[in-house]
Amino acid sequence: MVNILHRVGIRTAPSDVYKTLTTTAGLAGWWTTDTSGTGDELDGRLEFRFGADGFDMQVRDLDPDRHVRWEVVGGPEEWIGTHIDWKLDRSGDWTIVLFEHSGWREPVEFMYHCSTKWAVFLMSLKSLGETGRGAPAPDDVEIDNWN
Repeated sequence: MVNILHRVGIRTAPSDVYKTLTTTAGLAGWWTTDTSGTGDELDGRLEFRFGADGFDMQVRDLDPDRHVRWEVVGGPEEWIGTHIDWKLDRSGDWTIVLFEHSGWREPVEFMYHCSTKWAVFLMSLKSLGETGRGAPAPDDVEIDNWN
């Protein structure tokens, strides 16, 4: 199995970051404006759409202000059964986010794209937390022809 890993610091409280990961308004503020579902309860389901494509997540773990875990239950074949973890830790004025998209079967070209897009969206999350304004899809940075 292969994993995507990122670390980003956000100058805001862990509770603020946690809200952006567990509420549809928060998620729509940094990932995609076309977000629906329930992210603040175990086994809740979230739907993220990017035009005609998208992902469906089942909420598998919630530890307020510390951890969020999703399982991908709908979307591209390469994503099905993978997990997305958000670990939050306070360090001075910073919330450190350790991001992991785990369980990829192999490092296919789509994984390279997704790794870069996760970095783009993590910077959007950072911007939302620090300035109140993210850059969710469809206003995100276009990185290639898979955008």
